[in-house]
Amino acid sequence: MRTVPTALDPPSDSSRRILDAVRRHPSAVLLTAQLLAVLAYPFADGSTVGRAFLGAMGTGVVLIALWAVRRTPALGWIAVLLGGPAMVFSILEAFVDKDAVVLTSALLHAPFYFYVSYGMIRYLFHDDRVTTDELYATGAAFTVVAWGFAYVFVACQIIWPGSFGGDQLRFFDLLFLSFTNLTSVGLSDILPTMGHARSFVMIEQVAGVLYVALVIARLVGLTVARQANRN
Repeated sequence: MRTVPTALDPPSDSSRRILDAVRRHPSAVLLTAQLLAVLAYPFADGSTVGRAFLGAMGTGVVLIALWAVRRTPALGWIAVLLGGPAMVFSILEAFVDKDAVVLTSALLHAPFYFYVSYGMIRYLFHDDRVTTDELYATGAAFTVVAWGFAYVFVACQIIWPGSFGGDQLRFFDLLFLSFTNLTSVGLSDILPTMGHARSFVMIEQVAGVLYVALVIARLVGLTVARQANRN
């Protein structure tokens, strides 16, 4: 007679392999979740529940990835301090269409994402070895910075109306602007029209260039060190 699995039964081999892969590659989970959110956002943008789910999912995955990458007490406490309220407000702003709620959410999300990027960059430079997860972290840190600046733009257009011309833009539009500036491709049809918005855009452009230079310098340094060790 076949036995019916219960909640108390140990996980199967396939489930165990999946959990082990998530544990070993948290940066890959983060990068995948961010990219899936980019693809899913146009479908969920017209739904209040969909936007709330995407916001909560993104913040939750970042929290888990950060905990898995850098498990230091200080980093964990700061992440929870910023990420917990940010997750609450990401859901709240989907149901309460008030500038005060959206502004508070943006002011919580922006430093949270910037702190996550700081933690991931520390993770990249913590030793002289490059693991598979660190390669994923290179891309994940980049997307996290783009998310952080997108929330800076959200706060900017609320504090200084008309920062990007006309009415307030959707978060997805500002995320598109953030990615185009961080990558320096200049493909965005959204332009900053006021001084504060232009200042933030310029800072992001500099951050994007410096990030690429930082990664290249890291790879070159590791290559030189490896050659020196061989000699």
